[in-house]
Amino acid sequence: MRDDHTTGTDPDAATLGRIETEIALLMRLGEATRRATGTAEHRVLDRAAYVILRHLDKAGPQNVSALAARLNLDGSTVTRQVSAMQRDGLIARTPDPADGRGTVISPTPAGLQRMAAVRAARTRLYGDILADWTGDDRDTLANLLHRLNEALDARNRRR
Repeated sequence: MRDDHTTGTDPDAATLGRIETEIALLMRLGEATRRATGTAEHRVLDRAAYVILRHLDKAGPQNVSALAARLNLDGSTVTRQVSAMQRDGLIARTPDPADGRGTVISPTPAGLQRMAAVRAARTRLYGDILADWTGDDRDTLANLLHRLNEALDARNRRR
């Protein structure tokens, strides 16, 4: 297969070109799979709400600024998302104990329940997709994706 992203015979450049192509395809196919999945469980949360709830579940209550910084998003974007999530009963705002003028965001039981439903549905979906993979291959993929996400996160934090 010809790789249009590289010139010459530099094997590292060819490999990086393949990685770029595979990540672009992964993003496109991941979104297409999400849209095409017929179960309602996948649609009980939009992508932004799912990511915010997953982070809050792991890290605990956060103010909007900390949440925006951690997710590499603009504060106004997170504020809009959080407001919509509050209207939907997915998160609650409480006074910030460190700064009485601010608030912290935490997931509600309903938000956690929806997040868990989406996570379970996605886990089942990937279980089906990767059914023919060995346990070792699945573990390798999980470890490599984790390393990639850590590297991407570290790069974004340096900016």
